[in-house]
Amino acid sequence: MNAAELHDLIDWLIDGARSASGPTELMAQACERGVKAGLPLWRVAVFVRTLHPDLYGVAFYWKPGADVVVNNADFDPRETQEFRNSPLSLLYQSGREVRYRLDDPDSRRFPFFDDMRAEGVTDYIALPLVFIEGSVHASSWTTREPDGFSDEHLDALRLLVRPLARLVEIINLRRTATTLLDTYVGNRAGERIWGGQIRRGHADTMQAAIWLSDLRGFTALSDRLPPETVVEILNRYFDCQVPAIRTHGGEILKFMGDGLLAVFPIAEDKGNLREVCGRVLDAAREARASVGAMEHSHEAAIERFRFGVALHIGGILFGNIGGSNRLDFTCIGPAVNLAARLEKIAGRLGRTVVASEAFAGICSGAWADLGEFPIAGKAIPQRVYGLADETPAH
Repeated sequence: MNAAELHDLIDWLIDGARSASGPTELMAQACERGVKAGLPLWRVAVFVRTLHPDLYGVAFYWKPGADVVVNNADFDPRETQEFRNSPLSLLYQSGREVRYRLDDPDSRRFPFFDDMRAEGVTDYIALPLVFIEGSVHASSWTTREPDGFSDEHLDALRLLVRPLARLVEIINLRRTATTLLDTYVGNRAGERIWGGQIRRGHADTMQAAIWLSDLRGFTALSDRLPPETVVEILNRYFDCQVPAIRTHGGEILKFMGDGLLAVFPIAEDKGNLREVCGRVLDAAREARASVGAMEHSHEAAIERFRFGVALHIGGILFGNIGGSNRLDFTCIGPAVNLAARLEKIAGRLGRTVVASEAFAGICSGAWADLGEFPIAGKAIPQRVYGLADETPAH
């Protein structure tokens, strides 16, 4: 072992691995520095559980001369037979290191080691990464040295994992914070909050296409179905809209019962106005088709669903609104109010997609003139448009 190189590696980790631009680069540089310090590493892995609505955790794998591989687990792997038959299961059960020489007959009880032997691995050690709050994560280290890891190698690895655990915890906390912000307030709002825009009154004006939708007959649906079923239906219903909105560049700001508010940002010079409105219209048509295909069986009856969405463009105020230390990052303004009024008109007319004159004028040819309607708060009636390819439901 090269004591100076090992010391430099530990200092580098303690100092935050500043030369690494992200987790994969951290993994690569740490392992390469370890090899330079005299650690005969072959396959190294780090497994971290994370707080994410769709992912249980993430794993990073390193081998000499290859790119770091990242695998996301969307379920708890501890529930699988494969995990129960792996040496990592022992680490998670005990919170302590697990070591096996691969020529040890006892290692034969783990099918995982069959693959490792095929790669020429001779020794394996799994070391816990214990976070400050006590949660246990894992790292595993292998070598193809004929004599396996020496005591000096093992002592070096045990030294390394202590600063590595702190650094991995910090990275995981930052990732969790970003994920939670994206999940609960949206990517654009999350970026602003993470960037320090957290004081009440912090707000910016922006031009945007506005999407405001709700589910038809939701109150009656809630009265006749169990609450758990209503929640399931709502989640499926929002799944019909959210992917279409996000794929086409929209930002979901708020779920309000069965209502959804989203915005599609427009450039300050409005140079992308036509392109943005085209994407919004594509998203609306995709959501219309998805909701139209949705159904739910209940007591020998099949529930079918309809929704309405109003589209408008205009200036909005986007930022922190609330009371004292309880804030909401949302948008307000006359344009949002008009979109809300238009959505109610869509329901009265039996229409799925309606648009303001401002929006329909950008996507000419797609719309039928539905006439003028009085709007609360507006001195003059507003002209409303519906999709020309749509037959109103009554």
